[in-house]
Amino acid sequence: MVKRNPNIAKLPAGYLFPEIGRRWRALLERQPDAKIISLGIGNTTEPLTPHLVEGLRNAAQTLGTAEGYSGYDDDPKGQALLQNLKTKLSDKWYHGRVSPEEVFISDGAKCDCGRLQMLFGAEVTIAVQDPAYPVYVDGSVIAGATGAHDPERGQFDGLVYLPCTPANAFFPDLSALPRTDLIYFCSPNNPTGAVSTREQLRELVAFAKRNGSIIIFDAAYAAFIRDDSLPRSIFEIEGAREVALEVNSFSKPIGFTGVRLGWTAIPRELAFEGGAPVGKDWSRVMNTLFNGASNIAQYGALAALDDEGLAEMGETVGYYMENARIIKEGLTDLGLTTHGGVNSPYVWAEFPGRKSWDVFTEILEGAHVVTTPGSGFGPSGEGFIRFSAFGHRSDVEEAVRRLKESTKP
Repeated sequence: MVKRNPNIAKLPAGYLFPEIGRRWRALLERQPDAKIISLGIGNTTEPLTPHLVEGLRNAAQTLGTAEGYSGYDDDPKGQALLQNLKTKLSDKWYHGRVSPEEVFISDGAKCDCGRLQMLFGAEVTIAVQDPAYPVYVDGSVIAGATGAHDPERGQFDGLVYLPCTPANAFFPDLSALPRTDLIYFCSPNNPTGAVSTREQLRELVAFAKRNGSIIIFDAAYAAFIRDDSLPRSIFEIEGAREVALEVNSFSKPIGFTGVRLGWTAIPRELAFEGGAPVGKDWSRVMNTLFNGASNIAQYGALAALDDEGLAEMGETVGYYMENARIIKEGLTDLGLTTHGGVNSPYVWAEFPGRKSWDVFTEILEGAHVVTTPGSGFGPSGEGFIRFSAFGHRSDVEEAVRRLKESTKP
């Protein structure tokens, strides 16, 4: 018999979002006529915008001709398409802070976060924000970079957890942090909706420099930042190119959750001990394990970076941010303390002294609204619920009405 991978065996039963789906289905089995509204999983809901659709349609038609067809990105046509997208991201997204050669196109930020653990291997030490998007922790566990799970603490041995709570303005006390090789950091943060200030990120970069650490900076929600004083990229911080890489995605700002297009930016200055470039090894990992993002998705991304596409992106982001405002205002009317929802599509609501899964169940059963229990994001998420602004406006308004009728803080 083949033995099970012991690292996968370390994971607690049930990844957060499938478990939410299981409980959702269980309710429908008991109440098949229930009209469930989801403010839980961060999946986009609004149609792709006209300029994006035109770009995707033209791409499909082009691939249907002998002259326009391209296969893997190692043929001349595929190379030209890929280079155009890298150049446009460098220019329109990073405004020259990152060169085209430092951009690696992929099928999404989540996928890259998983592959990054393969790049760094099982021997690295890791720090993660707490609460944090589950893939940072679970991917590290699967790669063998952690010890066993401690159910009493809700933590994995060998991982350093960085509590990010209202008490510390959702930024960890770096003075209490031991040195680790990798630091996973997300801003705007999923799930709390907090956005780190320029001064906070300067502190993080300085900390990484002193300790010889690498920051894995997740900027997947950067397009939702409205306050121009807040940094949208780690590379806006002086010195970050020496200690950080950045993952990003078009999933949320332009609705590419199903189309799939993301990237990782790795500056040429970022190096391992001994001087080997991180980007060179990342290129080898990607070339070995990945055959390139869909050509059609790349054409769609090029359209998104046109002036018309960027304008439409702003409209899409604005739609979801108005949803966030409605949710946040409704929860405030209920007397709840909330965070996020201003420069982020997530609203993080406090339910002091209560178990997150209990509150999740109460809201699901009483209002038929799906949310996300904060404890699923880490120990510091206990007592919180995440509300997602990704939904149709009429559903969001109806969900808030139901919450006001049935939910007591």
